[in-house]
Amino acid sequence: MTTPGLSPAPAPTSAPVVDTVAVRSLKTPVIFGVLTLGLALILLLEAPSGDTTFRLAVSTDFASLPELTVPAAAGAWTLTAVCALLTAESVRRYLARRTSPIWVLVVFAVAWMAGFLTWAAAGETVPVVGLLAGSIALSVPLVFGALGGVLGERAGVVNIAIDGQLLFGAFAAALLGSLTGSPWVGLIAAMVAGALVALVLGLFAITYFVDQVIVGVVLNVLVIGLTSFLFSQVLAPNAATLNTPPRFPRIPIPVLGDIPLVGPVFFRQTAVVYLLYIAVAVVAFALYRTRWGLRVRAVGEHPLAADTVGIKVNRTRYRTILLAGAVAGMGGAFYTLVSVPQFNREMTGGAGYIALAAVIFGKWDPIRATLAALLFGFASNLQGVLAVIGSPVPSQFMLMLPYVITIFAVAGLVGRSRPPAADGVPYRKE
Repeated sequence: MTTPGLSPAPAPTSAPVVDTVAVRSLKTPVIFGVLTLGLALILLLEAPSGDTTFRLAVSTDFASLPELTVPAAAGAWTLTAVCALLTAESVRRYLARRTSPIWVLVVFAVAWMAGFLTWAAAGETVPVVGLLAGSIALSVPLVFGALGGVLGERAGVVNIAIDGQLLFGAFAAALLGSLTGSPWVGLIAAMVAGALVALVLGLFAITYFVDQVIVGVVLNVLVIGLTSFLFSQVLAPNAATLNTPPRFPRIPIPVLGDIPLVGPVFFRQTAVVYLLYIAVAVVAFALYRTRWGLRVRAVGEHPLAADTVGIKVNRTRYRTILLAGAVAGMGGAFYTLVSVPQFNREMTGGAGYIALAAVIFGKWDPIRATLAALLFGFASNLQGVLAVIGSPVPSQFMLMLPYVITIFAVAGLVGRSRPPAADGVPYRKE
């Protein structure tokens, strides 16, 4: 069947085939080995004593899970052995010219982190629900930013300006939310602000063929300077009327919110988090299961072939990058409408760059990028939890932990990453 603007030519439809090609890489077993040896070295240098308790429930659960108490030394060494076995499995698959499946990565990550926590919290109690719920909260802007990055780069535009979209979205949400007294108006304003930053990116990158990385970096710096100026000259002197936005309340979902462990983490959240769940599902479905998604991936992989079948390449890129900016702007609204009820200078703290790393870590796939953003959020929250329980881990190490994980992830934990073929390449129609 032939549809207007899209004929059954093979060139654009070749893009999803590329996504299924697995590339065997030595990086995964090497990273596994380094992390396993590192954990074993920690246990040898400072052997834990006592027991580690994992609290798996909160008082509002309708059925509380019992606390899990394990001997710190035995538990940590057992989990280290599990990591060693998974490393050996990864090496075996590499020698057999096979890739390590996703379950090996997931089980290794869980086992390694559980072993590290068992050692770091020896003699203390780890609030698992608080650790995971806090990780979700810190991950929300990263996930929105990563979704915006995936959309932009799938269409062939490198979205370095994610941090600017987050920051400008946070500013607009605080300002409009304060003026109207409605967090929903603030959320819409944040989406418009993110789209405006994306529009400037598209204007220079798509229309005038300026280097997309340079434009993105300049936009980030521009937004930092603009919001800092407006904060000091407008918001700070009139904080009571212009910088006191209302916050989204938590909305527990009946029944689901009472499920032990899962409920408090995922289903006692604000409307912004529930919108995030929907956004991830919609982007993943639309990108791979709709005609629109086919066109977006076509202009990101082979714009000339897409043009030959009637797809307006630059128009598609503009629309996609505007949508990406609006999605990232929602992440910025989370800062001022959920986390902190006011805007502050540079309050995103470079989260846009972490979101960009999640895009690369996730191989430009919305689901994988979401999981990567959750990993980075977990690493960020872990430092606070371990500081509260009095872990022997140096505070300086915990502060750099999220960035260390980012470097390891992008450097090779996921093997070789291949961006869309036309990512960052302006399209000049002959």
